Amino acid sequence: MHEELQQLLDCIKPVSRTLSVAAQAHLDDLTKPQGSLGRLEEIALNYVLATGRVNPLLVKKKICCFAADHGVAVEGVSAFPAEVTPQMVYNMLGGGAAINVLTRHAGVDLDVVDMGVNYDFADLAGLVKRKVRPGSANMAVGPAMSEEDTLQALLCGAELATAAWEAGYHLLGTGEMGIANTAPATALYSVLLDVPVEGITGKGTGIDDERLHHKIAVIKRAIAVNASRCTTPFGTLAALGGYEIAAIAGFILGAAAARVPVVVDGFISSAGAVVALKLCPAVEGYLFFSHLSNEQGHRVVMEKLGARPMLDLDLRLGEGTGAAIAMQLIEGSVKIYNEMATFSAARVSEKSGE
Repeated sequence: MHEELQQLLDCIKPVSRTLSVAAQAHLDDLTKPQGSLGRLEEIALNYVLATGRVNPLLVKKKICCFAADHGVAVEGVSAFPAEVTPQMVYNMLGGGAAINVLTRHAGVDLDVVDMGVNYDFADLAGLVKRKVRPGSANMAVGPAMSEEDTLQALLCGAELATAAWEAGYHLLGTGEMGIANTAPATALYSVLLDVPVEGITGKGTGIDDERLHHKIAVIKRAIAVNASRCTTPFGTLAALGGYEIAAIAGFILGAAAARVPVVVDGFISSAGAVVALKLCPAVEGYLFFSHLSNEQGHRVVMEKLGARPMLDLDLRLGEGTGAAIAMQLIEGSVKIYNEMATFSAARVSEKSGE
């Protein structure tokens, strides 16, 4: 394990459950039948435990949308050409993408982070320039990233989470943009969760059945070519992942080290979360999985993790769109916890005994 990464992992402590009794008692004292707000109560309790505050704050929210290109795009695994990645970054910076609309609606700040786009951007408002390389290499013929570059991307993600915590953000979210990135995400899932490629490979941006079979073959080839490198979570990430996926993993690790909860977006972001969980299982207590992606295989991944996504809206766009919507549910849950009257304070009669 690289020393800098090990130092980061050592900073992450499992969520303490010492507040669970007091927090649950408070939820049960709210002026409603116990448990009647269902998962909103569960979300509020998990937020309390993640933050370690019996009176949690949730005011400032931020999503980092990490962008990168992928060498495997040359294999024809996407319906769109790689040129779309920088075009979509410009769309986000101009405020015209779905993630812009939803973050504005939810009162969430947005940073677009260039981790590895094959394009040289000027200095633009809202763009965080952290490019490691202008795209990963083709994983179907060799490792997608070197271990040194992988470490750089991971630590960059962690640094951005730390900076957000220092700036006073209470809730963070992940997003991504990168043509062909469902292929490396699927490869990572297959290796790290030991699931067959066929069962989790989807149509991504909308490929047809013939290209889907080709995509499955490319992913299998990538796993076979890199088999000797896929013996550890870090090695697997370097061999198969992309720069945005590595940054998402690091972002989650950095947030957990600072005890800041993280909302994980869909299929690609969940791959970053799986890497983070394999590197440090203690991050589990800081994660909120926003939604069940419409992308083939995400249900299998969630079941493997024992995770319960908050929403099921047939989303498959990425960008952080699901995270932005889910943040509103988390905020509402915390407001219920903090602002709703209690039986003991409101003098409302509780359910009588039988």
